[in-house]
Amino acid sequence: MGYILQALLLAASATRVLGSCSYGTFLQPRAEDGAVPISTFGYFGAKGPLNWAALEVPANSACATGTRQSPINMVAGVFNLVAATDLVIEVPNFPEGTEFENLGSTVEVIAKGGKLAFAGKEFELEQFHFHLPSEHLDNGTSQAMEMHMVWQSATKEIAVIGVYIEIAKEGAAAAPAAVAAPAAAAPAREVVAGAPGAEVVPPGVVVAVGEGPARRRRFQQRRQAAPARGPTTLLETIFSVADQIKVPGTKTKTPPLVLTEVVDILKSGAFQGYSGSLTTPPCSEGVNWNVATAKLSILPATFERVRNIIGFNSRIPQNTPGLPNIVQVGGAAAMAALVATK
Repeated sequence: MGYILQALLLAASATRVLGSCSYGTFLQPRAEDGAVPISTFGYFGAKGPLNWAALEVPANSACATGTRQSPINMVAGVFNLVAATDLVIEVPNFPEGTEFENLGSTVEVIAKGGKLAFAGKEFELEQFHFHLPSEHLDNGTSQAMEMHMVWQSATKEIAVIGVYIEIAKEGAAAAPAAVAAPAAAAPAREVVAGAPGAEVVPPGVVVAVGEGPARRRRFQQRRQAAPARGPTTLLETIFSVADQIKVPGTKTKTPPLVLTEVVDILKSGAFQGYSGSLTTPPCSEGVNWNVATAKLSILPATFERVRNIIGFNSRIPQNTPGLPNIVQVGGAAAMAALVATK
């Protein structure tokens, strides 16, 4: 009862959540005066993920009740493997640089323009930001960082391309990611439990036709065989001015940015697509996720510089899409334990 009362009190005193990963979209438009909002949520204690729903009621209710929450562990059976050729990705360069800001919850690059098109839908890039460590898990493994490219459509849909960032080896030469994409994306279907020869997956999980165990093993082997890459020039350029926005609420201008480098890297791999949510409040669902298999990289010294500014800003992995929210699962377990002690 004490925990429930505390949550209600927090909800009663809550203010509108600011500085989310949807900043710059229709969900949280940019301030007209150019002011940089400082996030009102966090990753620890009463402002952390387990209590996000109480920070703004009922707007953040999906954080505790949604059944298709992000991030997740990207393992076989929870995503559709999508060929890079099935996505149109066009991103402009910024020869004059662009705005780089510290929201308190992340650092974000304003990058309006460009086009993302897939499955008959078209989106425009609004911004990209960073999480440390990665929010999605790559087959159970956390990566050093993750970049989220946030897009929105004219019909107010959100799409996000998630890109893992690893730490480059000192002196490694830059090279394109050697991740082979499937020849064509297969149509989605629902796996029927108990069907002859069916792969064992959670009920309701959607996979792609032809994504059998052998095909996934071959794909995983190709990923593991990719050679070590040098640092991604775009990231090194952006983070070269990160010290100028150490304080939340501040902003600066980047040097000229060449985003076509990242587009080429993304197109050298494939994508793991699924329907999920924002990874920060309000945790809205229906987000079109495409997590890239090709990775970016930064130098160790750059990683340390960024870590000192961002700190820890990753939501814990959520339940398998379609299964109960982990906050509810944890709450039920806590209540059962409480009852058992009486």
